[in-house]
Amino acid sequence: MDQNMDQNQSAQPAKKAMSLNIISSSTKSSKHKGFGAGAINLNNVSPIIIDGGEAKIDIGAMHAKSKVERGIKFTTNREELESGRQVWVVWVAVDKQPEGGSYAGATACEMWIDEEHKKGWKILADHVNKLDYAIKRRIMLSELGPDDKAALKTLLVSHNEEWWNRSSDELKQALES
Repeated sequence: MDQNMDQNQSAQPAKKAMSLNIISSSTKSSKHKGFGAGAINLNNVSPIIIDGGEAKIDIGAMHAKSKVERGIKFTTNREELESGRQVWVVWVAVDKQPEGGSYAGATACEMWIDEEHKKGWKILADHVNKLDYAIKRRIMLSELGPDDKAALKTLLVSHNEEWWNRSSDELKQALES
């Protein structure tokens, strides 16, 4: 009897799990009006990791799988970390206009990484909110130190100097101090 019950349960189709769909801006999906119609378009956002005064684009950070985050168990209680180093995720949004692109939004999120103990600290809600602010073209970089700002500016200019030149004065001033 138990075998029959197990067979019946396995024969039933599994319920499809609800998942988050990221809708691209393609013509096909822009006509989508149903479930997920208000989804966030992440096509023009890139995560930059600033670690030890060096800034690098790391697309893995989009899903909390950047090089520095892999293998780390995160907590929201900073006191659980015995040691570690400060690492920043900077969300950068790009505007594309007829005259060319520009860096339009940039926000910084803090995290701490203790590789020796494979532990880390971050507030995921802060990372999500800052991603949203970057998409909404806000500049929020005041928490970065001078070395981190210099590293970010160097990366942005070297990645695409024309985009840097077309970027807002607000962004340029935020990275001067």
